[in-house]
Amino acid sequence: MKHTTLAAILVPLAFAAARADEKSAETKHTHDHHEAGPNGGRVIESVEPHLEFFVTEDRRVRITILDEDLKPVAPGDQTVSLIGGDRANPTRMKFTVKDGAFVSDIAFPEGNNLPIVLQIKTARDARTVIEKFNLNLDQCPTCQFREYACVCEHDHDHDEKGRKKGADN
Repeated sequence: MKHTTLAAILVPLAFAAARADEKSAETKHTHDHHEAGPNGGRVIESVEPHLEFFVTEDRRVRITILDEDLKPVAPGDQTVSLIGGDRANPTRMKFTVKDGAFVSDIAFPEGNNLPIVLQIKTARDARTVIEKFNLNLDQCPTCQFREYACVCEHDHDHDEKGRKKGADN
């Protein structure tokens, strides 16, 4: 009798779990591997369409809207804003559309490792998506990108010469 009752409870639960996994796999958009954006920036995958976060030579931020093939597309109703840098005196960036992408109104101050909070709205009535990460502007020693957009999947706990931090070299 106990086996029948237990089966009556577990079988529906197993079907519900399988259905949830199937539904999640249908709706989840993933890439097989981490890719840099078309400009060599970090791809933000927490929103659809995806965005490329790129820091220009003059330390301004350029955010490009990407299609499914990671090709640039013209911005639509999306809006973005950013707060970052020194927490005691944060840099607040606003963005305008220029040359088919969002470009920040000001540049980052000096420093190569800056915490940032990027706020993204994919449409006027959409909820705000918040993306937080440390913007490490150092050049990766093993790939062609800056650390914030690194695609080589190496251990990021190293010095500027590629040596493991704390190692006696």
